[in-house]
Amino acid sequence: MYTSFFGLKSKPFQLTPDPEFLFLSSAHRKALTYLEYGIVSDSGGFILITGEVGTGKTTAIRSMMKGLKEDVIFSRINNTRLTSDQLLVMINDDFGLDTKDRDKTQMLRDLTDFLIEQYGKRRKSVLIIDEAQNLSPELLEEIRLLSNLETDKSKLLQIIIAGQPELRKILATPELRALRQRIAVSCNINPLTRQETEKYIYHRLAIAGNSKAVIFQDGDIDLIHNFSRGIPRLINIVCDFLLVSAFIEKTKEISLDMVKDVISDLEKENRYWQDEIPERYFDNTRVLRETPKNSVKLEVIPSESEFNDVERKAVFEMISDKGKMFDYAIDRLKTDVDLLKAEIINRDSINMDTKLKDIIKEIMEIKSQLPREPKQKTSEIQDRGDGGVKTKEDSVKNLWAKIFRKN
Repeated sequence: MYTSFFGLKSKPFQLTPDPEFLFLSSAHRKALTYLEYGIVSDSGGFILITGEVGTGKTTAIRSMMKGLKEDVIFSRINNTRLTSDQLLVMINDDFGLDTKDRDKTQMLRDLTDFLIEQYGKRRKSVLIIDEAQNLSPELLEEIRLLSNLETDKSKLLQIIIAGQPELRKILATPELRALRQRIAVSCNINPLTRQETEKYIYHRLAIAGNSKAVIFQDGDIDLIHNFSRGIPRLINIVCDFLLVSAFIEKTKEISLDMVKDVISDLEKENRYWQDEIPERYFDNTRVLRETPKNSVKLEVIPSESEFNDVERKAVFEMISDKGKMFDYAIDRLKTDVDLLKAEIINRDSINMDTKLKDIIKEIMEIKSQLPREPKQKTSEIQDRGDGGVKTKEDSVKNLWAKIFRKN
């Protein structure tokens, strides 16, 4: 659609995990090195790769597969919503084995014979389980048992398991300690830093044929990184829409307003981050602070100016009329409480006390950040008809007292 207009040979921000477009951030370079080492070194243990949704786990794995020699053969499983029999069928089928009218015992025998045959030909057999966080503990244990296929000196099957961060929590459960002890190589892919986000965007434009296809204004990359939090998939989504918007307007300059419009439209429709409201991505008081582990933490620096009485009154009226601030605060707390309930259900007692303290702390922070009540003016006091008085802010004060009662 827009490729010829920008002088590109292909779309630079497609969502498919194309190894050609792999950007080697420090985290991705580390993951790729670990993958290749785990296979080439013949460690015999599991290789564990985790990362948030959209960080590029699958792209890194495909790049590794493409770069290895022909003496490595793969069986790759993407659909992990499976039964035990279905999993074995998919493994054998991807290795090229006949699975028609074969029961589980026969398929296990077929797999063993195949692995022995490949070992005799000096070929390494690798099983890749993607989206492994969806596997039940029972299926993970069955996968561990597959690693028992071995000779006296070598494993017949190298296994790579990849998934989202919650996979590590699953593996930490007592019933999977045997599998956990088999993990020889482990790596987590962190989001991109602010500097890596900029390099990532220009890298993909260059691979697509023109690194100077568009001109970003100062602050554009900051907004993109702020919204995406360094997740490559979200960066791709935003940038693809920006190219479409620029093409429609017949311009090669990406303005700040264009970035804001695209991000607002995307977030209102999809709500990628449930803990944020769209307007806050563009708050000038928001800064990105990078932690040593290549992850990004969002912090809000309060404005130095105090609320004056006019501003306090305006905020109180906004709260009374629309309840936006309270709705947002309550939604945040409901989410935290739901997460705490999930922890209790999963019997993760280690984190429950910490979670509860965090919720209480958040309540106090929200309370402290709300503006103080404006001073009453004599002209605003009205006769209630029963000897008392009422003010324009009475209903707001009552709501205030109900939600943030002092102990």
